[in-house]
Amino acid sequence: MDQVFAPWRIEWVERESEPSEECVFCSFVADDADRENRLVARSERAFVLLNNYPYSPGHVMVIPHRHTGEYGDLADEELLDHARLKRRTFDALEAAFSPDGFNAGLNLGDGAGGSIDDHLHTHVVPRWEGDTNFMPVIGDTQVIVQALDESYDRLHEAFADQDGVEDRGPERAVVVEEA
Repeated sequence: MDQVFAPWRIEWVERESEPSEECVFCSFVADDADRENRLVARSERAFVLLNNYPYSPGHVMVIPHRHTGEYGDLADEELLDHARLKRRTFDALEAAFSPDGFNAGLNLGDGAGGSIDDHLHTHVVPRWEGDTNFMPVIGDTQVIVQALDESYDRLHEAFADQDGVEDRGPERAVVVEEA
């Protein structure tokens, strides 16, 4: 059996949560426990959420507020807001982590392999030259190299440094305003 020491995960394991039929992404829209939820930025119709099971440091999801699994269901205003927030996300990730590139994409539909398929979301994953090593290939083990709280702090600060952003403090997501 493979083991990787990750003591910061105990907070997630021991969190108080009640079973809910509500979509986890929808619950973040109205909740204001942004840091606890690892929600780093909000816009009028979308938000940026740090992935709890990242492929690499800074792995986030850009998520429309509206609950739908169908890309074609989004109105033009929602699509534009989602696209603008993705652009700001690339800029913030570049400032916070200086990656060599990105993987970005949607898992749409049951066959696409996503774990949450009824509320669409775009994964944005920073990548570095040589960041895929023997562990996932040979050892069937993924190594997370940075604590989620540290990733949150760096990304929150990078969003807050952008023009047109309201920083509401370290416990709240930054608010992205578009003209």
